[in-house]
Amino acid sequence: MSAEASDMSGWLLMGLPGVAYWCGLAEATWTAIGLAVGTYINWLIVSKRLRRYSVRANNSITLPEFFSNRFREKNKVILTVSALFILVFFTVYAASCFVTCGKLFSSLFGTSYTSMMIIGAVFVLLYTILGGFLAESASDFMQALVMIIALAVIVIIGTVNAGGLGAVIDNADNIPGFLELFGIAVPAVGADGLQIVENGAPLFGDAAPYGILTICSLMAWGLGYFGMPQVLLRFMAIRKEDELKRSRRIATVWVVISLAVAVFIGVVGRVLFPVEHLTASSAENIFITLATSSLPSLLAGFVMAGILAATISSSDSYLLIAASAVAKNIFQGVVKKKATDKQVMLVTRITLLVIAIIAVVIALDEDSVIFKIVSFAWAGFGATFGPLMLFSLFWKRINRAGAIAGMVSGAGMVFLWKLVISKLGGIFAIYELLPAFIFSSIVIVVVSLLTAPPSKEIVEDFEAVKAGNVPDAVVE
Repeated sequence: MSAEASDMSGWLLMGLPGVAYWCGLAEATWTAIGLAVGTYINWLIVSKRLRRYSVRANNSITLPEFFSNRFREKNKVILTVSALFILVFFTVYAASCFVTCGKLFSSLFGTSYTSMMIIGAVFVLLYTILGGFLAESASDFMQALVMIIALAVIVIIGTVNAGGLGAVIDNADNIPGFLELFGIAVPAVGADGLQIVENGAPLFGDAAPYGILTICSLMAWGLGYFGMPQVLLRFMAIRKEDELKRSRRIATVWVVISLAVAVFIGVVGRVLFPVEHLTASSAENIFITLATSSLPSLLAGFVMAGILAATISSSDSYLLIAASAVAKNIFQGVVKKKATDKQVMLVTRITLLVIAIIAVVIALDEDSVIFKIVSFAWAGFGATFGPLMLFSLFWKRINRAGAIAGMVSGAGMVFLWKLVISKLGGIFAIYELLPAFIFSSIVIVVVSLLTAPPSKEIVEDFEAVKAGNVPDAVVE
């Protein structure tokens, strides 16, 4: 529950319903399917092997530390590079959480987005500094419960207010492409950037086709799980291997239910409030609109706490993991190897503050779309660490050179595809995670085969983990 709560963040209650509200089922549904499948496969094939390997790799407790120990490196290049990428992408992730806070509180209290976003960021920063990994995991469990209850309440109340399930489907079906999985609704937008409203109804153009390549790129969201530090750390920290089977079932059920409900909330919102939100950014407030207009104040407050819970459960993970990567992996692992715990803690807190400030700057744009910010950071982690994690766990021939090349090429391709290649349109306008993941995988294989094979000790580690000859040590 902690893994999934930290994974989903505020975009589950705001970003995903906003996509469904704005352009219908296709984009939101294929994304949700990819995430659900990716969740199950990640728990099925990665969790147990990573749990064993992290023990074998000198009881590693962070992702950079695991990769560095996995390849028995002495000069800590993998450690440093991976820690820096974690810092970059988690800063972007934290920005998406701060955007969520800003939208939530400015909508509820009718105050300025910027001031509410900064207040939310300060609260999250203080909360993270006061806690630690155990406190964060325990609180994330409770927040996961709040999130799924909030989703259930809103979808049930919203459906009832819309006249029942049949009425929701009939009304949404009147919008061209809205309920299609191989087509997408196209809101008619005026010169002012707002959707055009005529006779009290929002205007849509003809449905646009949704091709197989686009669908595959959206389902590639599932590939991101193989490189997601906040989820992988839970695999490394679990008490015993035999708990993973039950964890997999709980995680999968939670994800399937929460994603399905989040998508349907967007559909219900479009039926009940067709002209309330006239931009893609504003559409992400549909969950708030449904809650405040349909529920008594006390219950609406509880549901709003669901959004805050989703945001906090993710942002504290992002900040804590990023700060740990700098303080433990770079400062203590490279810069000052004999640093005391007090010095490491000081660097951690300074790093938390710097990350929070940069994330606030990124989140200053009130028109930011949470879904888009999250999708970029997700692609960054998925392409940087996903292929490397899979090859590290399941391919004996991967070596240190291949690992470094794979990380750099995956991250580089995410930026290149997002900022340059996707602008070409057509078949290039796909989600950057898919091409970047494939490119990183190819680079890992090619570079590993062209350079010296791994040492005998590294191969012995691999074989021991594969055979299960690793004590089921408890990571305290």
